[in-house]
Amino acid sequence: MTDILDIIRPDDWHVHLRDGAVLSDVARYTARQFGRAIVMPNLRPPITTPEMARAYRQRIMDAVGESADFQPLMTAYLTDSIDPDAIAAGFEAGDWVAAKLYPANATTNSDAGVTDIRRIEPVLTRMAEIGMPLLIHGEVTESHVDVFDREAEFIERILAPLIERQPDLRVVLEHITTAQAVDFVRGAGANVAATITAHHLTINRSDLFRGGIRPHLYCLPIAKRERHRLALREAATSGDTSFFLGTDTAPHRITDKESACGCAGIFSAPCALEVYAEVFDAEGALDRLEGFASRHGPAFYRMPENGSRVRLRRDNWQVPATLALSDGGSIHPFRGGETLSWQLECDEALQA
Repeated sequence: MTDILDIIRPDDWHVHLRDGAVLSDVARYTARQFGRAIVMPNLRPPITTPEMARAYRQRIMDAVGESADFQPLMTAYLTDSIDPDAIAAGFEAGDWVAAKLYPANATTNSDAGVTDIRRIEPVLTRMAEIGMPLLIHGEVTESHVDVFDREAEFIERILAPLIERQPDLRVVLEHITTAQAVDFVRGAGANVAATITAHHLTINRSDLFRGGIRPHLYCLPIAKRERHRLALREAATSGDTSFFLGTDTAPHRITDKESACGCAGIFSAPCALEVYAEVFDAEGALDRLEGFASRHGPAFYRMPENGSRVRLRRDNWQVPATLALSDGGSIHPFRGGETLSWQLECDEALQA
């Protein structure tokens, strides 16, 4: 039995770090374990210019400390009216590494998102020409479509035709939740990949109602049936380079989660890598964790692997039930109050 995992420092290819006081409180949890992180641009206002991206990146580095072994990778928020030249200029200058497609009103702070993908076809054509990745929140938003069917509908009606029209566009279908998404990515070319979260590997939709409504397990895309969870686990642990780590960690205050209209998002950063290790351990695939966490993502994004390493050990520990915010609020992290069987060594973040 393996009790020590020594792997290339992983990257998180999908994080929400928020802004202001919350950013200062939560960023260290991501920086403690990941060398790089793709930072989502859905702030208020959204990150739509290179200047905004540079300023946000500096706020992140101020939060984690300039000496931290961590690099935030910034993204552009696509709107109906965004200029293809501005997107290309920001990418070529290194201000952002990808652009994010939020269907309007699909999730948190997405009201300024794209109302019809055809409206941004010139942007997508330009992105395909320069090799800029498109990161997609893959859900339709029509109210008549069941919330549990919105990813599958998006793949059939929006994504598949998009790939046909733009075969050279590099696409990451983010935080996939369905067997249909797994099958689509596997059937697409090398220019299509997907991220998989720790929570979608470990919960299904029944867990949201286990013992009562569980608001801290509510996220978008919402967790699906057990057969979909099993399909995600098989994909993540298969060694297929089309799939890689993206936590979609998304902090919200407990008061905002436990409310009449609770916010969508799961804050997994305090224990993400350890939860992934548990999944790969349970599937008998610990030898494939390094590929999923540390190799597949850099390969897709055409970046070098990180030069440093991290170590996990088989050791029971309890995730804190709550984490305090500097403004007096608190967050309930994923698996809060539960015992995990793997722990990241030198875990100062949770000891502070």
